[in-house]
Amino acid sequence: MSKIRFKAIAESAKRESNSIQEKGRRSALFCVNVFNAEKMLQYLTKDALESVQGAIFSGTKIDRKIADQVAEAMKGWAISMGATHYTHWFQPLTGSTAEKHDAFFDLLPDGTALEKFGGGQLVQQEPDASSFPSGGIRNTFEARGYTAWDPTSPAFIYGTTLCVPTVFVSYTGEALDNKAPLLRALHAVDEAATAVAKYFDKTVTKVNATLGWEQEYFLIDKALAFSRPDIILAGRTLVGHTAAKGQQLEDHYFGVIPGRVLSFMSDLEKECTKLGIPVKTRHNEVAPNQFELAPVFEEANLAVDHNLLLMDVMEKIADKHGFKVLFHEKPFADINGSGKHNNWSLATNTGVNLLSPGSTPMKNLQFLTFFVNTIKAVNTYEELLRSSIASASNDHRLGANEAPPAIFSVFVGTQLSRVLDELEGVSQGKLSPEEKTELKLNVVGKIPEILLDNTDRNRTSPFAFTGNKFEMRGVGSKTNCAKPMTILNTIVAKQLRDFKKEVDSLVDKKNLKKDEAIFNILREYIKTSKRIRFDGDGYSAEWEKEAKRRKLSNNKTTPEALKVLTSKESIELFRVTKVLSEVEVRARQEVELESYILHLQIEGRVLNELVYNHILPSSIEYQNKLIKNVMGLKDIYGAAHKKLTDGQLTIIEQIAEHLVEVKKLTDHMTDARKKANKLLDSTKKATAYCENVKPYFDQIRYHCDKLEQVVEDQIWPLTKYRELLFIK
Repeated sequence: MSKIRFKAIAESAKRESNSIQEKGRRSALFCVNVFNAEKMLQYLTKDALESVQGAIFSGTKIDRKIADQVAEAMKGWAISMGATHYTHWFQPLTGSTAEKHDAFFDLLPDGTALEKFGGGQLVQQEPDASSFPSGGIRNTFEARGYTAWDPTSPAFIYGTTLCVPTVFVSYTGEALDNKAPLLRALHAVDEAATAVAKYFDKTVTKVNATLGWEQEYFLIDKALAFSRPDIILAGRTLVGHTAAKGQQLEDHYFGVIPGRVLSFMSDLEKECTKLGIPVKTRHNEVAPNQFELAPVFEEANLAVDHNLLLMDVMEKIADKHGFKVLFHEKPFADINGSGKHNNWSLATNTGVNLLSPGSTPMKNLQFLTFFVNTIKAVNTYEELLRSSIASASNDHRLGANEAPPAIFSVFVGTQLSRVLDELEGVSQGKLSPEEKTELKLNVVGKIPEILLDNTDRNRTSPFAFTGNKFEMRGVGSKTNCAKPMTILNTIVAKQLRDFKKEVDSLVDKKNLKKDEAIFNILREYIKTSKRIRFDGDGYSAEWEKEAKRRKLSNNKTTPEALKVLTSKESIELFRVTKVLSEVEVRARQEVELESYILHLQIEGRVLNELVYNHILPSSIEYQNKLIKNVMGLKDIYGAAHKKLTDGQLTIIEQIAEHLVEVKKLTDHMTDARKKANKLLDSTKKATAYCENVKPYFDQIRYHCDKLEQVVEDQIWPLTKYRELLFIK
């Protein structure tokens, strides 16, 4: 493509951008900075377009010559949009994203300068694999790793950089990222769900897992955030007394959005729209300074990429508006924390949501098939699903008033529970014509009528059915959605494979009709997975006892939750679905444990610094001020000063008592941390931090917060909750 044409396209894009701003329509901004199907149709040759579409929809390999054509077209579009650099944008096991920018600029042997970006640079790059978490797969002297283009997620321009979504693998082929296992899991569930969907519709050739995340977050004034070492270094307040007014009046939820925040949200939505992130909903959340953003549902891989990109964009836009975004699951004590609810479903290439009840008994049999199989999968692998949301920060949130408990259960609602109970009561074996009619009309046929009233909502349920999708509520606001989505799609894929084998076996060996075989197997699944269904209060002590009776796991801490990753059942699951090898599974467990240890280690160090450099000196300063006051009154009034200084003496004693406890507990915490650091085994080290170090945090905080209540406001060195939590 000629430079003249590129210049014309660039000028056209500028005119289009100006026109868009005049019209003020967000739909016209959508995907302006994305090399999507529309751009590919405009820039690619017919052969290149067909090749990329084949890679996206069928997983076919792109020829090197075609890759060169795609790269050249992508470069031309990017430069016309003002891009000067390109990067492979990937998701290492840090939980966030990574990028290394290279300029399009290059030199020929004769010294001539030109812009260069070929198929080789598009398809593969070589970052340093030793500098990212690998769980022992890569050593420092084994630095080679590769990023490889993921054509199913379109390239985009962010700032002046063309970003190419990629997977990240080691020199020996193991996945070093969160995207590669997710893509494998999505492929597994596609194959398994398509095979089962063909029972009901032979035209189904593909099933996509869909995801709609709900991102909760806090905004605080940037200047105030930088006055708190704990917020900057640990992402949360390690000390701080509750403000007199918090969320108790319930006046913030869905309230009027503050002007500064609304301005931030408007700019954020505009930037997201240009990047193809279909943000739709915004509102105040329950806690002061807490908000939520939610998009339109998308295919799961793209939705995961968009969520990670959104979090990066949020931080940059917030900075321009004088805000600091907090994604920590529990940045403030005694008020709600933040989650990232993952709404998951399955959709066919024919436009059918497999978890949405239909208008006929046959369509509802299809719905029940995928509905019951999902419940069965969660029942079988509930402990593994719990592990996918485990982290040091999410441990603070799970089981509190705004998040489900660590016990995994499935909420389906009273009416759907009744349908499952009725289906469970259906006789086994061949069904008479009358039984078939009764089953289809009285059980399966009434589902649309039931769902006209919709199911109730249960905020205490970790895995709730909400009409046409399952909502996984325990995902933390910092978590990469790829982790829980990899596990969920893997276990559903395995379950659907097993289901198809059982159905085919009954049809072949017992000469049952397909519908009869499906009914018989679903009936057994409903019976064997009944323990996972719970519609009551997930916070109650009674449920904890009942869950124990049902033999459901209750792994309240990350070290407990991560143990299941390397169980024989888990390793076999990942092996048969080809999602993770045993080496990759063990590496991920190691990475997660190391991350847990380091987060607690950092918090312990920051807390030590706060105590010795901030809280003790300021408390002693105020104590000295009171002592000076008492001595002055004694000089003036002599023995009579005792009646005048009772209050000061009481406060002096209170400060002294809390100072003694703070120093003693901080020293004990530091000693416990040093002992834990000497342990070489990651599991033992994480457990030591969890059981021997972490308990000191709340004990130290208690005394620090008591000191905050008595020390003079002008002397107290840390910005208080009442200042942090109310934006004007």
